[in-house]
Amino acid sequence: MWELSPHESESMVDIDSALRASAYSGKRSKRGEGNNKESAKKGLEPFDPQVHATKEVADAYSMWLVIIYGTIISIIMRYLFMPTQETMEGIIWLLPVMLTATVPSLHKIIIPKKYSELYTRGNWFRGCFLFLFSWLALSFLLLNPPLADIAPPTLASGIDIEYQDDSAVIGHSWDNGIYEINLNEAKADIVLGMAVRDNVDAENANILVTINHNSLNEIIVLANGSVIEQTEAINKFNSVETWTRGEATNIQKEYTGFPKVASNIKDIGLAWNLAEELGKEDINLGEYEIFVEIIEDGEHVEPFGENIWSKTFILKIVQTESL
Repeated sequence: MWELSPHESESMVDIDSALRASAYSGKRSKRGEGNNKESAKKGLEPFDPQVHATKEVADAYSMWLVIIYGTIISIIMRYLFMPTQETMEGIIWLLPVMLTATVPSLHKIIIPKKYSELYTRGNWFRGCFLFLFSWLALSFLLLNPPLADIAPPTLASGIDIEYQDDSAVIGHSWDNGIYEINLNEAKADIVLGMAVRDNVDAENANILVTINHNSLNEIIVLANGSVIEQTEAINKFNSVETWTRGEATNIQKEYTGFPKVASNIKDIGLAWNLAEELGKEDINLGEYEIFVEIIEDGEHVEPFGENIWSKTFILKIVQTESL
């Protein structure tokens, strides 16, 4: 058998090490080239001040165009279109929303071509939303006090009855205009209360309140005329210390000192003793329909000239032995 001399063995090891080192350095050089290529790709694009300035001018043209467009549509809807309507129909709001489709075409017609060619889908998206916000913002200003008033007066928080310690009332529930009173006997002294609320002039609003029951021969009118003229009903409401539905709370769940039926200091409360109004010693059990209509008119009521609100409440008086 052949045996390698010590010198031959050392030379073979050296050759093997050299080959491995060469292969390793080749891999590293390829990785380095790849990293250099990636760095070159990630490099910043050359900045052209002229191109940048042109894009800024184009964006400015777009911004002012849609703001002015939204302003014009708001004025047209408020002073030309709305006075022809009797109420706030859906078309009043739907029509401006549909006009967002005209924003791209408007840019191409009005703005010079060298700027309109720079716009992308992002510009159309931003332009449409800016148009909607401009129209909405100005519409709120034009349709609310002091420029106008489209909100009719309403009841502040439905109806309620006076709370009395010695009353036959042992329970109550209020749900979506239906007020159920539970009595432990067939008769009770019921004082009905409500409050008128408006954002401008609740005192001069005209109110009609009627009550009906199957035991009555005709509908009983509790109030008919301007709110401020209902002096007896106002004094009756102010004389009540506690209302059955309790006291109103604020956002922090703290009591405000005002009843739920009239939770704002500007609310105008009205109250009636039902037995007296119906000409009876005590009111009967059953369901009472309470119809309330409030009409507001005058120079400040624009653009419709008259705001009307009406609703029918149900007062259910039932006898319950225990709850």
